[in-house]
Amino acid sequence: MIILFENFKDFVNQMNGKTVNVVGLGVSNKPLIEILIKAGARVIGRDANKDASVPYDIELKSGEKYLDDLCGDYIFKSPGIRPDIKAFADFKEKGGVLLSEMEVFFDICPCKIIGVTGSDGKTTTTTLISELLKEEGYKVHIGGNIGKPLLAETEFMSKDDICVVELSSFQLMTMKKSSDISVITNMTPNHLDYHIDFNEYVDAKLNICKFQKAGGVVVLNADDCETVKRISEIKSSIRYFSLTGKKDGIYYENGGIYCDGEKLLEASDIRIPGMHNVANFMTAYMAVKDFVKKETLVKVAREFEGVAHRIEFVAEINGVKYYNDSIASSPTRTKACLNAFYSQGEKIILIAGGKDKNLDFSDFGKEIVEKAKKLYLVGHLENPSVNTAETIKKSVETVDKNFPVEILYTLKETVEKIKQDAKPGDIVVLSPASTSFDKYKNFEVRGNHFKECVKNG
Repeated sequence: MIILFENFKDFVNQMNGKTVNVVGLGVSNKPLIEILIKAGARVIGRDANKDASVPYDIELKSGEKYLDDLCGDYIFKSPGIRPDIKAFADFKEKGGVLLSEMEVFFDICPCKIIGVTGSDGKTTTTTLISELLKEEGYKVHIGGNIGKPLLAETEFMSKDDICVVELSSFQLMTMKKSSDISVITNMTPNHLDYHIDFNEYVDAKLNICKFQKAGGVVVLNADDCETVKRISEIKSSIRYFSLTGKKDGIYYENGGIYCDGEKLLEASDIRIPGMHNVANFMTAYMAVKDFVKKETLVKVAREFEGVAHRIEFVAEINGVKYYNDSIASSPTRTKACLNAFYSQGEKIILIAGGKDKNLDFSDFGKEIVEKAKKLYLVGHLENPSVNTAETIKKSVETVDKNFPVEILYTLKETVEKIKQDAKPGDIVVLSPASTSFDKYKNFEVRGNHFKECVKNG
């Protein structure tokens, strides 16, 4: 394992006088630019967006030719840019080094890192791990794909702190170092508009534990077939969680949650709804069970109200309850949402649709017909091929041609129509099963717009 930087001071010293290209001027790289400027580096900001800007006095190259004339010592790329493009390969051939903010953070972080990845449940699990540790009195830094970049904070971290980091497949693709404790919630097809295929996606996820040192721990989903297929590649100590009663580790059985045969709590103690959240609590506990008492788990379970945009209660208007599950950018996420209400005897009015990322919706219609009472799809009337509305509609019609489906163009007019149609006692949930990028910058903006439409009309 190559370590480029020993600590924050060493990183800053090595950047002094260097020419550093920061490619992608989004959230994760803006704090990095500030560090580089203070270190005395020559910083060149590059972004495909011709209107990209940063609040710093640096060289900017934007638009179609933003990667022309790549020169210098380092490239720091944003996670959403593939690492294998020709411009990067040419740069490395000339002796340049391709890095990311996350790779450097893993190099110089002075304390234990708990990393969380997976197709579903990453953010809730990451947040729960953080809450459990904080309740026990640890100083916790939470970031990565959730919250904020952590590189700048390493200067002020203590070896006794704990970092909890959510990691996407994009961030993990180029990682050469793994977290001390690694969590993989599950692996289902996702981001296939970015990855070459599902195998590449899974390979990226496995980097979270591939480079663990002796004593490393990985928490795995015993019920996830794709994870189980790749277990032989994992050399670390494995801890399992299971919703189906597989008793190697922590498991759910007959309404209770057990670990190594000991009952920890009732599933009904968990305040946030859905069996997927039971899994999230089990996962989080297995990551921190060496640091957290059973009583702490029960306390957090009873008090934790969930994370925004994840089956988040919005309002009750005229007897109709509205929930925001904008995080659901894949069919599996929306299926979990449907199950959360259906298991409580509720059939919801579902709002779905968004940008397609080459996922399989073939069996999605069966879930909707069985567990929803009506479907509203937010579509793209001018170019339906970029949106999943028609695909989801066809999936439903394959099961039941008479199932009530409506397609509207905007979220605002969809909510307005639902307010006319819904009756007291109905439950309306935005759970799109698709990304937000057909109309919104990200799922947070989509979810906030939904909440605004519900509350303000």
